[in-house]
Amino acid sequence: MPTGTRRRTHTYENRQREPMDRLDNTVRPYAWGSTTAIPALLGTEPTGAPQAEMWLGAHPGAPSRTGRGTLVDLIDTDPEKELGPASVARFGPRLPFLLKILAAGAPLSLQVHPDLEQARRGHADEERRGVPADAPHRNYKDSNHKPELICALTEFDGLCGFRAPADTADLLDGLGVASLKPYADLLRAHPEHAALREVLTAVLTADPEEMSRTVTETAAACARLGGAYTPYADIAHHYPGDPGVLAALLLNHVRLQPGEALYLGAGIPHAYLSGLGVEIMANSDNVLRCGLTPKHVDVPELLRIVRFEAADPGVLRPAAAPDGEEVYPTPIDEFRLSRYVRADGTAAQDVTLPTAQILLCTAGTVRVGDEELTPGGAVFVPAGEKAEVRGTGTFFRATVRV
Repeated sequence: MPTGTRRRTHTYENRQREPMDRLDNTVRPYAWGSTTAIPALLGTEPTGAPQAEMWLGAHPGAPSRTGRGTLVDLIDTDPEKELGPASVARFGPRLPFLLKILAAGAPLSLQVHPDLEQARRGHADEERRGVPADAPHRNYKDSNHKPELICALTEFDGLCGFRAPADTADLLDGLGVASLKPYADLLRAHPEHAALREVLTAVLTADPEEMSRTVTETAAACARLGGAYTPYADIAHHYPGDPGVLAALLLNHVRLQPGEALYLGAGIPHAYLSGLGVEIMANSDNVLRCGLTPKHVDVPELLRIVRFEAADPGVLRPAAAPDGEEVYPTPIDEFRLSRYVRADGTAAQDVTLPTAQILLCTAGTVRVGDEELTPGGAVFVPAGEKAEVRGTGTFFRATVRV
């Protein structure tokens, strides 16, 4: 057993209390990030560089820092004390989720994530074949799945899941681009699963020069017609000639209003286009890309993972509980995201849990214990640690379901 992971039994009522752990978090400067959204939330001056994601959690790539070391170090010292025995028994001695503030200034890559069994098999296979962990063609960085939930803080645009094939065929016909007709015909000629598979395969394996011409013509038509085509014109502006532009046309466009959310399960193709949101996911880096990226696209593996099913995107609105907690329902246990909107004069709320939690302020000013949080401020609350929230504002709670 690794050092620091020895099982211990804790009586929460009698244990020595630790100070609340305020989190100092890394902002990742990915090229698609907004230059202004995260600075505006934090009340800081923009640097002119993109600020794409602020990570809150114990991901080894950029763990949050506390006054007691990184959150990874803190948890490794005594997992049961920090995470709670039930969480360790279910998910192991690690925080099983990663919380983010995500700010998209340009479209992200079109992508899917594997389910848990696919991730385990894929990771084991690449390990067995000796594919370097940092190889650009590596698909499986770990053996975990990566379901995720995005909750809008501002109006937020994205693509999520396949549109019904017949509706997409009508959308393509409306562009008046001759080279799109074979795709529209395929979408009408086959049952749903086969139609979507054949068209995505054809798009991703087409001759690059011919595809570039088709994308250029499609982009011009989208820009000219506007309306429902506008999001795809914007995608093409950022990724000229990319076959992912045509792949994107197969997907539902979704516009979330603040407080609304999307859950993205395994095999569902998706891309975030613009806006600011709170994102939570299982702690994994496993991504298979469909396009809108200069990175590796493994077409055969992608086609094995994608779920070729048309479905409504399923916009989520939180379910309110009597204590004011608004929970975003998801079908997995590695994370549970909820929101509290505290009005002026609201009594203090006890949010103590037997599992670890991260509390993130996104509006107003709230006080958790002795820590005052303004937008972007967050604390890590160990399992069983007494946590009362006061003040006026909005905060999100990230924890697990056990």
